[in-house]
Formats: sequence, structure tokens, C-alpha cells
Amino acid sequence: MLSLEEMSDRMEIQQLLVDYSTAIDSRRFDDLDRVFTPDAHIDYTELGGIAGTFPDVKAWLAEVLPNFPAYFHMLGNFDIRLDGDTATSRTILFNPMALGDDGQIMFCGLWYDDAFVRTSDGWRMTRRVEQKCIQKIV
Repeated sequence: MLSLEEMSDRMEIQQLLVDYSTAIDSRRFDDLDRVFTPDAHIDYTELGGIAGTFPDVKAWLAEVLPNFPAYFHMLGNFDIRLDGDTATSRTILFNPMALGDDGQIMFCGLWYDDAFVRTSDGWRMTRRVEQKCIQKIV
């Protein structure tokens, strides 16, 4: 049986995953400062993005994502593994992205493989790596 602390940790991490998606989908990239540690490693190369430290990837996201007229994140299958003050998770994502005004949509399905650390400000993500499931343009 999970302890109250384990339940709380899992809920805080799951909320952090949702906070990431909300920041991206609402184009509030500065909100990501409350999701990642400053030295976090992020790897979006699986779907043609970049890999690097959080500040570099945040700047890239703010530059690239406005080129898509619409997109959203739908997360599921939160598999969170706690280990004291660290944790890992694997979460599935469905992410349709409008490619322009002509109705063409790119459907992305991927796994987020993440690592977390408990900080004085709460849980923060230290690593995010995308693993592609499917990518199709229709």
C-alpha cells in the first residue's frame, strides 16, 4: 500500500507533467522554469528537434512552436517510479499539430521518458527524452 507521502509525491509529479503540457500548449514558455531544473537535459531529436540544456531548449521552443497555428498535448499512462528524493516516469503523449492553414495535421505519438529530483521548491524535472511511437501527416 502506498504511504501518504508516496501518493503526494506521485500526484505532484503528475501535476508537473501536466504543467509542462499546459505551458507549451498555452505558449507560456517562462512557466517551464517551474518544471525543469536549470541544468536539465532535454532531448527532442527523435522527432526532429534538438537536444541540450533547459535554457537552450526553452529558447528553441519559443522560437519554433509559434510556427504551428495549433497543437495540444494529451497525456496518459503515467508510470511514475519513486526512489527517495528522485523519480522517473514514462508517459504517453498524443500530439496533433496543425502544419498550416490548409488543414494539414501532423499526428505525433510518443513516450516521454523523464527523471525528477525533489528540490526545496518541490519536484523538478532533470531529464526529458522523447521516444517516437508514430508520426503521420494527413
